[in-house]
Amino acid sequence: MRTAAAILSLVLAIAILPARPATATASTSSTSPLPGGKTTYVISQGHLKTASRQNWVRLGSYRFAADGTVRAGLHLWWQRHPEARQRTGTVPDPSCTTKAGGAASRPRACEVLTAGGFTGAPDESRAGTYTLAGDVLTIRWKIAQTWTEQWYVRTSPDGKLARLDLKHSTLATHGYGYGSNAAIGTRRAMSSVKAFAGSLRQDLTSWAGGRLVTSGNQPFAHSSFRACAATTSCLTYLQPSSSGACQKSGGCPTYGGGTRPDISSIQYYLTMISKSDRRDTLWHWCTCLAMERGEFCYTGNSHVKPLMQIIDDTGAFRGWVGAEASFSTGSRATDMLAVLRISDFR
Repeated sequence: MRTAAAILSLVLAIAILPARPATATASTSSTSPLPGGKTTYVISQGHLKTASRQNWVRLGSYRFAADGTVRAGLHLWWQRHPEARQRTGTVPDPSCTTKAGGAASRPRACEVLTAGGFTGAPDESRAGTYTLAGDVLTIRWKIAQTWTEQWYVRTSPDGKLARLDLKHSTLATHGYGYGSNAAIGTRRAMSSVKAFAGSLRQDLTSWAGGRLVTSGNQPFAHSSFRACAATTSCLTYLQPSSSGACQKSGGCPTYGGGTRPDISSIQYYLTMISKSDRRDTLWHWCTCLAMERGEFCYTGNSHVKPLMQIIDDTGAFRGWVGAEASFSTGSRATDMLAVLRISDFR
């Protein structure tokens, strides 16, 4: 069982040069303006470099106070200490599933998996100070190693949400953040997620096999997910076919693209992790991969993507920030890590 102190001490051991001093100066007033006028942010950030096998992703929250202090609570997934996928205890009910070998209209009844440790408390907490200079937020964490972050602060047109775009970080290479004045315990049910009337789009940077892939402005079809009759904490979706994700050469030699069955469907599961905070998770895998193994539920290197709901000042759902922490059962070269956001305000 990992502890916050153990993981933080390992993180501090990374030899990275200190960042250049930020230009912002600390306020002499006892009251500091909140970034975007918001107190509570959900944050996704990662260290993703092509040649590295020590990449990491973090997911959690920052909470800002008017006295110029900030506190973080984050889950950490790191290639140096890979963690196995974790069971969530959620199995979609029959209204959301299909029988083995049946019509490909509904996903299979499989227990949803998430990234290791995400069902528990955050791995690390830390405190720091922040300053604002125009639209640039600077955070200095009070730890032994120099760790400074700078973010551009943007406010949504309706003023109900603020966004952080990463400008610079001593440790992270990619990051997203969204904030409001809603408490971290404010979240929306899966029925609200499915009913969201806005258009959600995804931006993602992923690492796999020593390569970085960036995609932007990709539609996220939340309305295509199916609500279960009995399991209100879970939505499911069977994407009938994919243009390339499940048709890679050698991935499914018997059932995949180019074969007579030519099965390229993807099983998607979107599940609540906690009723008391913003945690959700997305799990997906290619149907043909399970078929190659003679399995109903795939036990190989599926995609686990822990998420934190974006909630605006009115308590309305506005998307997620998330990370992928899919560690391979083989070598580190086949891990899959990512930093992502899915939102209507990008």
